Amino acid sequence: MHAADNPGWSLVVPVKTLVIAKSRLAELAGPHRAAFAVAVAGDTVAAALACPSVARVVVVTGDEIAAETLGRIGALVVDDPQAGLNAALRHGAAHAVRLDARCPVAALQADLPALRASELERVLSAAGEAEESFLPDAAEIGTTFYGVRRGVPFRPRFGGSSRERHLAGGAKELVLDGVASVRRDVDTPADLADAVALGLGPRTRGVVARMRPVAGVTLIDVQATVRSFDPATRSGSVFLDDGTEIPFDAPAFDAGPLRLLRSGQRVNIAMEGDKIVYVTLSTFPLPD
Repeated sequence: MHAADNPGWSLVVPVKTLVIAKSRLAELAGPHRAAFAVAVAGDTVAAALACPSVARVVVVTGDEIAAETLGRIGALVVDDPQAGLNAALRHGAAHAVRLDARCPVAALQADLPALRASELERVLSAAGEAEESFLPDAAEIGTTFYGVRRGVPFRPRFGGSSRERHLAGGAKELVLDGVASVRRDVDTPADLADAVALGLGPRTRGVVARMRPVAGVTLIDVQATVRSFDPATRSGSVFLDDGTEIPFDAPAFDAGPLRLLRSGQRVNIAMEGDKIVYVTLSTFPLPD
């Protein structure tokens, strides 16, 4: 597909009602489960909107909180018809075609917290060469992306073993290097650990910093910025990258190698639950 023939992709992103989202991460996320789901969707949408080949992102959701949050990021939000995932995607695609029938349309899963715009651009470029295509997830069982060129029927087959169904339906499987962030959806703590290794988006990183590790999985070296520090009490506070302010006390500071902190310094922190237990400069590693 020549650039002149393509005014940009319309991406359809389905977002579940938050009370049922990410059930397999419930133990890990605890009270932060809904915030985690919104943060992951937010990082997915923000990365997609930063992709040069994306004209718009249409979010399909029945959740008011998700709708408001993702709308502020720049997504166009339509209501979920509550008839299943693929029906939601078809509903969003129909809305996108009404907005601009010249655009190719694609479905993108909402749980890609490490998504990089440059990697999505590579996927869209390859998808533009096929009438109907898809990208399998990291496990090569499901699907994270499905797209069609302008005028081609939009027939998503998400859910369960969707890679097999997309293949059986005639869609071309995209086999690409360097697109790990587009394939790394997150349903389990192990998935999240993989996404952490790729590099989480700022919204997800901020929520994960307040989640407790389980099953021996070390989730993240959390980075933050020093807001304040009192040398007399050896306590202060930091801002996470999502703007959340978290205090730390003398034991957390004393556990690290530092003698002083200044406002504006970048630091690595380790947390247990909502509490900071270790502080060091961002150029120093956290303890194993």
